[in-house]
Amino acid sequence: MSLEQKIKSLVKVGEILYQFNQNKGKNSSFFLELDNIIKLAEIKNPWFTQKNIFTAFDYWGNILTYENISNWISKYKTINHAVSKKTIGLILAGNIPMVGLHDCICVLITGHRAQIKLSSKDNILIPFILNLWKNFYKDLEFKIVEKLEFYDAVITTGSNNTAKYFEYYFKDIPHIIRKNRTSLAILEGNESGKDLDNLAKDIFTYFGLGCRNVTQIFIPENYNLDNIFKSFLPYQDVINHNKYTNNYEYNKAIYLMNEDKFWDNNFIMLKESEDLYSPIGVIFYKHYQEISSLNNYISQNKNKIQCVVSNSESIRFTKISFGKTQYPKLNEYADGIDTIEFLLTQK
Repeated sequence: MSLEQKIKSLVKVGEILYQFNQNKGKNSSFFLELDNIIKLAEIKNPWFTQKNIFTAFDYWGNILTYENISNWISKYKTINHAVSKKTIGLILAGNIPMVGLHDCICVLITGHRAQIKLSSKDNILIPFILNLWKNFYKDLEFKIVEKLEFYDAVITTGSNNTAKYFEYYFKDIPHIIRKNRTSLAILEGNESGKDLDNLAKDIFTYFGLGCRNVTQIFIPENYNLDNIFKSFLPYQDVINHNKYTNNYEYNKAIYLMNEDKFWDNNFIMLKESEDLYSPIGVIFYKHYQEISSLNNYISQNKNKIQCVVSNSESIRFTKISFGKTQYPKLNEYADGIDTIEFLLTQK
């Protein structure tokens, strides 16, 4: 089958996810099956609430259009050429719903075979989506495995600790090994209410568990933190989620015992810290005097930062608009490494 047919089959997957989100509860046998899959995924991993899964479906349902996919792959001049089919091992993360789907799509759309080691936290949704794609494209080659074997290259995503192991274990074969990353926001003090509402979205979507979630906010001196807390209010229901509450209360207890200073609104805390990575239920903030100085900070920590959210023209790095962190374009690759380019060199 041609690349064109492969694209069209992937578009059909996007259309189904879009239609499902627009017609929740629609009484077709397929939609009822998908509804059961969602419920099972939440049972297996309580962080994967139905709301969060619908958010992921919304993203994929909107991004997998013919125009988006065609524009994405059109820059790769050799993607239409016949490739020597290789087996690409994938070790996927499971912090947010279907976070590893992009890697799967990259491998399969370039004509390779995918050997997929799923995260135990996300082993329901991705197989369902890939099998759905295979219904429209019979030549799709992927296999779900417990352990990678007989592979030609690997792409792994994990913690900094597991990355050390992966770097040693896969040192003799082509690889992409991703580590911990997080995202930050830079406020100038002139942001609109809508900007701050969207910042809250960047923080709370998926309970803040993704590398594209904002965990550190830079604010000017004398900034009123009440402005931020006000934008958080629509997300106060997170405290009704048992796992989130356990994390929030644990971190609060630690801060109280240590007599640390922090701001609290009974469902999230703001704490001044130099650290980029804040724990669940906490957002770190840091004051700055000159916004231009933050360019040095970003440069020094570029291997830890996935997204920079800001309106500031003084920031030299690629910025993302408020509210858009969880909606990357297909060519916005994790860690800034072009996955398609890597795969096209595996001949």
